[in-house]
Amino acid sequence: MRELVNADTLGLPETFNVATWFVDRNVADGRGSRVAIECGDQRITYEEVLANVNRVGSGLRRLGVRPEERVALLLVDGPEFVYSFFGAIKIGAIPIPLNTLWKPPDYAHVLHDSRAAVAIVSADLLPALEAVPVAQRASVRHLIAAGPDEAAQTGLATRFSALLAQGADDCAAEPTSRDAPAFWVYSSGSTGKPKGCVHLHHDMVVCAEQMGKGVLGISERDRTFSVAKLFFAYGLGNALYFPFAVGATAIFWPGPPTPANVYAVIERHRPTLFYSVPTGYAMMLAHGRPEGDSAAGEFDLSSIRLAVSAGEALPPSLYERFKQRFGIDILDGIGSTEALHMFISNRPGAIRPGSSGQLIAGYDARIVDDAGAPVPTGDIGNLWIRGDSTCALYWNHHEKTKSTIEGHWLRTGDKFSVDADGYYWYAGRSDDMLKVGGQWVSPAEVEGALIAHEAVLECGVIGREDQDGLVKTMAFVVTKPGVATSPELAKELQQFVRTHLAAYKRPQWVEFLPELPKTATGKIQRYRLREIAAAR
Repeated sequence: MRELVNADTLGLPETFNVATWFVDRNVADGRGSRVAIECGDQRITYEEVLANVNRVGSGLRRLGVRPEERVALLLVDGPEFVYSFFGAIKIGAIPIPLNTLWKPPDYAHVLHDSRAAVAIVSADLLPALEAVPVAQRASVRHLIAAGPDEAAQTGLATRFSALLAQGADDCAAEPTSRDAPAFWVYSSGSTGKPKGCVHLHHDMVVCAEQMGKGVLGISERDRTFSVAKLFFAYGLGNALYFPFAVGATAIFWPGPPTPANVYAVIERHRPTLFYSVPTGYAMMLAHGRPEGDSAAGEFDLSSIRLAVSAGEALPPSLYERFKQRFGIDILDGIGSTEALHMFISNRPGAIRPGSSGQLIAGYDARIVDDAGAPVPTGDIGNLWIRGDSTCALYWNHHEKTKSTIEGHWLRTGDKFSVDADGYYWYAGRSDDMLKVGGQWVSPAEVEGALIAHEAVLECGVIGREDQDGLVKTMAFVVTKPGVATSPELAKELQQFVRTHLAAYKRPQWVEFLPELPKTATGKIQRYRLREIAAAR
């Protein structure tokens, strides 16, 4: 039995407000003059962050926001997100970051489900929220517009600058419990409507200590840049509470994470820790300087001491190509919205390309069969995780909570094997595994073989019945820019897989798509691939 980390072992008092831990503590410990946030031309110190967090918190109090009332945050990455997130937590309210890529029906579901009392919205995203039927957002008493375009807003929205002006530089923290709800994060909704994961005040501290400090060795000298946005559980740790845990600098980019934008941010702001997802790394590798660019040669990533990947398994070929091109290690790992951040990860000096790494200290794991019995080392089974960053429940989903969280254990829904050295190997989601010719096939394994081909940018593998009703593998492939698709390329890819894997794992069909359907966190939506296959 592994030793777990919890609020007691971390020395957190029973009365504990996590906003003071990540914001006030930096100023109290003498880091107030350090730059907390860089966003474009803005440089914001920890003293300024504290003052604005207090202004948002006290401003919300003046509006009548009460402890445990929900505050929806539909905000692009920037200082307003930080002030709003920690300002709400400081007064005991519950911030709920919302995906900025959603559509009005998604916002309608979350606003109705959460009964949010306030919505703080980036000005250019207001139309998406205003398109929600009034009945679905009836709980929202105050709509606040944030960002550079807020002055152009009229109607019912209050300006974020007015909220700050109504607040005060001092704001007493609500004496919350370390085990009280602090914020919610809605799951990506890959197989249905998003579900609200209720996270507690101590959860972020656990992740910052175990992953941020324990694996990454983050310190106040670091500068972090995350392609994954703040509304993701992954991005929230990468870009906000990991650097704020040690007084480091968080670099924000509010725009789209195209390869050109990502390279530009890295070269301008010089991060030391860089976070992305496998698709993001593939897009960066496929991108070179355009013709006519005044800069010559390779992109300068020399400031980065470590890169991190999550969302889906990182194929070994992507790791090797990135390492060869830039000389930077990528630490692949796995986490979940329910667990808030990673619980398994590779480590500096202990990387096995293709694996998700080893268990992070403070967490425990089981790999079990469908009856809950442990499987032998090397066999594929269901991954269960135990750790004190796990959410308390799914809001308004009592039965789903009981079927996912069993006592101290979280059923991740992932299939894994673990080798004799304690490295975990991803085999796909529990409902994605295929039985072909009486033998189990992991879609992730076939995808890893395909993406090693020089023509493939990314791919997704599913099962499809043949004319006899037998399941065979089918691959959907996105080629690299400039690569023409053809029946000959499809046959070449089939043979390529056959030379690397057992013959029964070779895709029976290869289809080409301009892009793969994905969740907001970058996970392939295989059910949509199955719908595409059924329509052909």
